[in-house]
Amino acid sequence: MTAKPNLESIPRGAAPATRESASRPTLVPPTRPLPDDHVERNPGTPLDLDFVRSIRVNRSAVERRSATIPTRRTVKKEWQAAWLLRAITLIDLTTLSGDDTPGNVRRLCAKARHPLRDDVAESLGVGELGIKVGAVCVYHSLVKTAVAALDGSGIPVAAVSTGFPAGLSPIKQRIEEIHASVADGAKEIDIVITRAHVLTGNYEALYDEVRRFREACGDAHMKAILATGELATLGNVARASMVAMQAGADFIKTSTGKEGVNATIPFGLVMDRMIREYFEQTGYAVGFKPAGGIRTAKTALEFLFLMKEELGDRWLKPDLFRFGASSLLTDIERQLEHFTTGRYAAAHRHPMP
Repeated sequence: MTAKPNLESIPRGAAPATRESASRPTLVPPTRPLPDDHVERNPGTPLDLDFVRSIRVNRSAVERRSATIPTRRTVKKEWQAAWLLRAITLIDLTTLSGDDTPGNVRRLCAKARHPLRDDVAESLGVGELGIKVGAVCVYHSLVKTAVAALDGSGIPVAAVSTGFPAGLSPIKQRIEEIHASVADGAKEIDIVITRAHVLTGNYEALYDEVRRFREACGDAHMKAILATGELATLGNVARASMVAMQAGADFIKTSTGKEGVNATIPFGLVMDRMIREYFEQTGYAVGFKPAGGIRTAKTALEFLFLMKEELGDRWLKPDLFRFGASSLLTDIERQLEHFTTGRYAAAHRHPMP
């Protein structure tokens, strides 16, 4: 009989086992305390251009540190099941395809409400926990459909906006798009920045753009997509992260999922370090969303280990961490079924739209 995973104990009691020497120094998460139930929104700060331009990133050090995440951290058996159950609650279940239809979105929302098959949930002993995903992410034209399908579930709808994925439409049009998504019921807006502002070092323009998007979002939380794979260097990723947070981003997000290179551990490490720096400077906690290319439970666990080590337990909750993913949930379900039965199921046993 398999041991029951304890979902609630993950942040406090389920640290990944380590292969590192006991003498190796332990990373210290941010020192400011955060409440468990509510995090004050980031209002932004004035642009500190001198600080932004002074940011430098040691690429070799980032690569060395990133390489340790998948090699010296591991969780097994019931602890792995518990971490994967937590990962489900952190997923922004996403469909951003040209052939999206209202029917597809309604099926996606049904999966968001009920992400685990009943027999798997019962075998794990978590049927009464009401596990659900963090949000459903769709194009603006399908926001109303998703809001109606999720009514009463408590699952927010996130809309990709501002000329997603390129972000090159006129600024007035991008702002109107935000207003329209909010009016249709979106509680979260995933905006895309103008990459050229970063590549040319025009941080004032980047700040002003993101600030205007933040104002247009109103009460809806704003996730700023940096498109890390198109920013050329880790230093650019770090500076773009800091400017977006100073402009009031509630989350910083790696990618649209449409770039050649999307979410990677090195990008995540750099962005997490900027989140920590901003938090220590201002006291405002900003969330992190890796997106694009996260398809396996193994990759999800690596990002969770990164968050725990770099930012601490509090960043393992949906208000401060999300996965942007479409196929990740299927692999997590397969891993959980293997935990309960000892056999891997075919992917079609865990259907998605």
